Amino acid sequence: MRILIVETEAVARTPLTQTLEANRYTLDRANTAQSILELATVIDYDLLLLDAQTPDLDSIHLCQRLRSQGFHAPILLLTASSSDADIVAGFDAGADDYLQKPYGSDVLLARMRTLVRRSQAASANSDLTWGALKLDLKSGRVMVGAQVITLTATEYNLLELFLQHPDRIFSRSAILDRLWTFDDAPTDRAIATYVKDLRKKLKAGGLSEDCIETIYGMGYRLRTAPVQSKTAKIFETFRSQFESQIQVLDRSVDQFDPIAIQAAQQEAHKLVGSMALFGYPDGSRIARSIENLLKHFPDRDRLAELVSALKQEFTKPPASKIMTTHRQILVLDDDEMLTQQLQTESETWGYRLKIATTLSDAQLQLQCDQIDAVLLDLNTAGLSLLQELAQQFPQLPVVVLTRQDTLTDRLAVSRLGARQFLHKPATPIQIFRAIARVLTGSQSSDAKVLIVDDDPAMLAMLSTLLTPWGLEVATLSEPQEFWQQLTAIVPDVVLLDLEMPLSGLELCQVVRQDTQWGDLPILVVTAHTDADSLQQAFAAGADDFITKPVLGPELVTRILSRIKRTRRRSDR
Repeated sequence: MRILIVETEAVARTPLTQTLEANRYTLDRANTAQSILELATVIDYDLLLLDAQTPDLDSIHLCQRLRSQGFHAPILLLTASSSDADIVAGFDAGADDYLQKPYGSDVLLARMRTLVRRSQAASANSDLTWGALKLDLKSGRVMVGAQVITLTATEYNLLELFLQHPDRIFSRSAILDRLWTFDDAPTDRAIATYVKDLRKKLKAGGLSEDCIETIYGMGYRLRTAPVQSKTAKIFETFRSQFESQIQVLDRSVDQFDPIAIQAAQQEAHKLVGSMALFGYPDGSRIARSIENLLKHFPDRDRLAELVSALKQEFTKPPASKIMTTHRQILVLDDDEMLTQQLQTESETWGYRLKIATTLSDAQLQLQCDQIDAVLLDLNTAGLSLLQELAQQFPQLPVVVLTRQDTLTDRLAVSRLGARQFLHKPATPIQIFRAIARVLTGSQSSDAKVLIVDDDPAMLAMLSTLLTPWGLEVATLSEPQEFWQQLTAIVPDVVLLDLEMPLSGLELCQVVRQDTQWGDLPILVVTAHTDADSLQQAFAAGADDFITKPVLGPELVTRILSRIKRTRRRSDR
């Protein structure tokens, strides 16, 4: 269970987080309204624990903002107030429950379990979704994103029928039987008209793809829902931030004074790292040129030219391949829904997938491409390809996926050299973790990583890149709270941005000066790789550096390697 915790009282924070971590909850911490709103948009939380007082926005307005931007997880208020008016105001603003301080840990945990249980039951019964389309059974509203779609009763019932049965083909006669009585049933031809009208209204409301598929000679069926990548979701969340950063650069051209130039330099530095991660490698290079120009004696005309080029770059769609991949995975499976999910998630893991639906397709891919691992569905290929792989490519790692799970099956697979055995249904995360294990030769590390960066977009993206690898990721955007978070989380690795209001070099030195933390691996992220800058980083106590813009596979490899090395040393 993943929880977003907002606790501003230092005395209360430590026992609260200790209680939650002791009960194996995954925690993300935030202490400002802006960071709360950003994290709540990007990450699917099971619960929000909210202190009654936050520095920049009171809890009532914060609850209202969260609910208005579509945050549906339960909110538990932690409050010192016993006023009925305050409690009622909290409920009216969107809170689900409150707990008065001081409270016992058993009571807190019981309230949390109850809220999550109710939320999961409600979400399982009230919402039907297809991509950005949502039908709320309780309210009867149909929405595409934030846009409400007005449907007739017949169109609503027709849409609900398809959403309730996503894998079923409905003939026209079956639709008539489901939605009309014998006396008021229209003709078969009328069904085509209703479907056509429903499609038009959904498209006019913003649904980019047709959700209803015509199966000629048979009827209609709900299409497989499009899956938006996590990277795309995060990019949309932080689009306004990028626009604001570019506006700062724009103002520096107009004002061209020391204050405006210094502000522009800071924003350009952030854009160097974040734009590449979100699919704008050329934008990252332009931002680096702007940063370098502003450090010295800036030429106003040249600055204006670069800012204009950056603005133009931002109008383009992000690159389809955001990260450089080095591992190609052959997937032999005729399950279209699963392979589509794997294609979407592969970006996060840094893999490039080659999909084959037949044995001959897979054999052709093996001959034509450099394949690093194979995911093989036995129900699609049987044991024949596994036998072929064992003979021709004995060193090629193979992960087997099957609906059969007997000892006989496992023995047969093991004798033919498969490295991992997964039983269907398996989630994309389970599958990619199995692939990662056969490629790296190690089990999931289950380690804690603390990332410190004053750019929320970088924190969100880096957390998304690392979480699928079994790493527990904690993020911190306020470097001033570094020591408090370090001692509370006890991470296995720290990832530090060097250029923050409180320098990453100074934080490195603080860690190395403490005997308890002297061996903690620290990786620094920097856009400056000249000899002097790197010498300063290593002198301050850094173990390794990662160059901005960060590439996902490099980041994962460096962190997992550092964790493995540290654990080998501690086992001696």
